Amino acid sequence: MLYCPPHPHYPSLPPYPNSTTISSSLNHSNEDRLLLRRHNSKSTVLLLRHLSPSQDPSPEPPPQYRHQDHSIPERQEDDQSQLLQLSLASKRTPQFPGSIYVQSPSDPDVHTSLPPLRTLLQGEAGGEEEDDHKVIARALEIRRKVTAEIFKEAMRKGKFGITYTTNLTNRLAAFIDYVMVEAAAMKRLPEFSESTFNFRAKTVIQDSNVVPLIRWLKHNSVSYPKIGKLISMSRGKIESIRRVVEWLKSIHVKGEFLGVTLTKAGENLLELSNDELEEIVDYLESNGVRRVWMGYVVSRCPQLLSYSMEELRSRVQLFLDMGMNDKDFGTMVFDYPRVLGYYTMEEMTEKVRYLKEFGLCTEEVGKLLAFKPYLMGCGIEERWKPLVKYLYYHGISRDGMKRMLMVKPIIFCVDLEATIVPKVQFFKDIGIRGDAIGNMLVKFPSLLTYSLHKKIRPVVIFLMTNAGVSEKDIGKVIALAPELLGCSIVKKLEGNVKYFLSLGIHARQLGEMIADFPMLLRYNIDVLRPKYRYLRRTMIRPLQDLIEFPRFFSYSLDGRIIPRHKILVEKQINLKLRYMLASTDEEFEKKVEAIVEKRRRFEAGLIYGDLSASQATDDPAENVNTSVVVRQESNYETQSI
Repeated sequence: MLYCPPHPHYPSLPPYPNSTTISSSLNHSNEDRLLLRRHNSKSTVLLLRHLSPSQDPSPEPPPQYRHQDHSIPERQEDDQSQLLQLSLASKRTPQFPGSIYVQSPSDPDVHTSLPPLRTLLQGEAGGEEEDDHKVIARALEIRRKVTAEIFKEAMRKGKFGITYTTNLTNRLAAFIDYVMVEAAAMKRLPEFSESTFNFRAKTVIQDSNVVPLIRWLKHNSVSYPKIGKLISMSRGKIESIRRVVEWLKSIHVKGEFLGVTLTKAGENLLELSNDELEEIVDYLESNGVRRVWMGYVVSRCPQLLSYSMEELRSRVQLFLDMGMNDKDFGTMVFDYPRVLGYYTMEEMTEKVRYLKEFGLCTEEVGKLLAFKPYLMGCGIEERWKPLVKYLYYHGISRDGMKRMLMVKPIIFCVDLEATIVPKVQFFKDIGIRGDAIGNMLVKFPSLLTYSLHKKIRPVVIFLMTNAGVSEKDIGKVIALAPELLGCSIVKKLEGNVKYFLSLGIHARQLGEMIADFPMLLRYNIDVLRPKYRYLRRTMIRPLQDLIEFPRFFSYSLDGRIIPRHKILVEKQINLKLRYMLASTDEEFEKKVEAIVEKRRRFEAGLIYGDLSASQATDDPAENVNTSVVVRQESNYETQSI
């Protein structure tokens, strides 16, 4: 060995220690560490015990562990077997530095490192043992976690993802308990008497075919929350889920509605046989619900499948007693399936009784529900009574409410404060009186279903800006013709306004015409054009006559305007449009006879004066202009040729 002298600039090093020195140093060091490193001193003691078999098998434990007894008890083998049953099913247990588990729970000599069961189940507060109930509860919780891990392993073998497996397992508490109980019960069977709990739990999961069923349900668009609920509802009868799903698909329940139907139909659905389910469908089909509608009806109201036949018959008979036939009943159930199965019999009977208080007879209530079944979905205390009080406050009688109910039943289902009150306040703001608002709502109940910001307010702004309606007249226009608020600005109102302006009518004059006759803007241009042409070309009337009497467009051209104009031409009489059209046939004949008699007396010299001078008077009998009549007569003959 070469000798290296010490360097003058470095101090001399101590000699290299021998093995005896190292051993003594480790022993002293280990003793010190046992006292100082309290967080893993227990695992160190176990390690030293395992590495020193020749020493005293019961060395003195550290001071902090002297109150505990780590000696192997007489029932060591029983504790170890129970602990093995509580261990996880994975092949290797993840370890961490300082862990007391130096081996895998599946190793044959695991007892050399695993603590006894009673140590695992000890309390944490000062090491005091818990009472029997708490120990059993903790043991069950550990076994439940072991069963969940075994189920997760089966799911992973079925090619399911980790996230999906974890989420589904968290929703299968009832099924995990079922597997745990069944695995414990298998211990009594001779072929499983010597097997471990893990093996028995795996056997239960495999025999139940739950993993293939989950794959099949997922393929049929059933979400994992609903799968978890279904498996828990089955109470171990997994195959009943597949059977009921196949039956639901046979009546055309599709896609994601399968899970909704199964979970909302009630827990007894999986216990019903196919014959019992077919009996329900056949009964509904015999009362007007078509077979092709069954999937839609059942998926929207799964509760129908949970009722007994007696309960279902009583519900159907409630509507048939109100005068519904098969067609009305079938279409009602199709339009709103919940009307038949979602509400209790007491709720439906009370709502029918309340509807009769509006003055409706039993047949009228049946007709109303047949075409508007969603009324059954509205609460009496939450919707109907507050609305009735509000309408009564605005002067609407019971007959008015009855009309509103028959014309637009949806009004009795909308929110009063959020939908109706803001619209009524808007009508008050534009100048409509309170009593007029009540009449307006009774006349046109659909007004309350329109959007305030997207429909009502834009129409009012259009009438005031483009149609020339003044601010003082806008309330009158809306009160007299609330139907205007239901017209489209682009498709209806804008086109009519442009047409009248194209005739030479100014915007201010058009606004006055609308204030006088608000329905003017609701007519079709194809109806307005022939009347205007006849007025100007055949009757030879000035545009001012039309401005003064815009109701001219409300009368039928062939039924009133042309026949009466022919009579005036034959009698050589000229009347204002108001007196010509705004009267019944008897009144019109009396006016014509009076004018003819007055002219005869004038021609006979019994009356002196100029008949044309009296044209400005309001008396229609004096409103005659012979020169104009003669000119109209010649023009009428030309048009006839």
